[in-house]
Amino acid sequence: MNDSRAGYPNGNPFVLEDDSAYQAWRTDKLQQTSELLEKSDPVEISDLAAITPAEQDELFRRCEISNAVFYRDMQKTAAPEEASKKMRLFAEKLGLRIAEKHRSAGKDGIVSLQVSDSPSQKSYIPYSTKPMNWHTDGYYNAPDEKIRAMVLHCVRAAQDGGVNQVFDPEIAYIRLRDENPDYIAALSHPQAMTIPENREPNGNVRPASIGPVFEVNSDTGHLEMRYTARTRSIEWRDDSATRAAVDFLNSVMNSDDPYIQTIKMQDGDGLLCNNSLHNRTGFDANSEKPSARLLMRVRFHNRVTGRN
Repeated sequence: MNDSRAGYPNGNPFVLEDDSAYQAWRTDKLQQTSELLEKSDPVEISDLAAITPAEQDELFRRCEISNAVFYRDMQKTAAPEEASKKMRLFAEKLGLRIAEKHRSAGKDGIVSLQVSDSPSQKSYIPYSTKPMNWHTDGYYNAPDEKIRAMVLHCVRAAQDGGVNQVFDPEIAYIRLRDENPDYIAALSHPQAMTIPENREPNGNVRPASIGPVFEVNSDTGHLEMRYTARTRSIEWRDDSATRAAVDFLNSVMNSDDPYIQTIKMQDGDGLLCNNSLHNRTGFDANSEKPSARLLMRVRFHNRVTGRN
């Protein structure tokens, strides 16, 4: 099977029965990613609101190889409202036009991630100084509201901590399949992971979300991942293969795997990704003043593309 939609000339690597296609893709994937990560400096962006064709091509190239790219806004736009507008223009240049509706989003669809005492936010970890474990964004969303891309932009960095790690879902897939193909089968089951119903402080009810961890997009052929390492408010399918797969995946993400990227984003730094796995350390825990850390996030239902 030739799946040219996602650029797999040797067949579909995500079919467990097609080992030759998988091995060819795996070799190419690891080689290209290794070469890319050796040159890990962020892509410098002269104007976030009007990226040049060369900047655009480099962002897309890196994202195509590793599903994530760090960039640096050389203007270090400090005003949140201005940064918000620039983020949307930046995203549009990369084909990201379908912003997720979010309860905390402003008029540009941007969510401000900062320490908050707001009743609708204070019970959620992203609005605290606490560490966040490995996850993909929107893992609790319904299947027709899947998050496929995200821009995370640092307006004000933490004084201490707030380090992010990013891990390509395709590399996670490789680690699992190399260890035991049964792990992929288990995590591709349509009932592999359940996020139970959640009632929010305003009375809104988020229904239970049931689905696989790994799924191949039927329209594009790309591998997609839905995952959280949280241990509360989650139900895994009750079978030995699923439990073993989850344990192995957690061990990989908490190792020194060379494909895990680590960065403490400074003012003007950002992450563009196809909803890669990511985490965050705690920050400013011992500060005498409230943390000023401000990251802005916008999420999309489509992937990064080369041109708008």
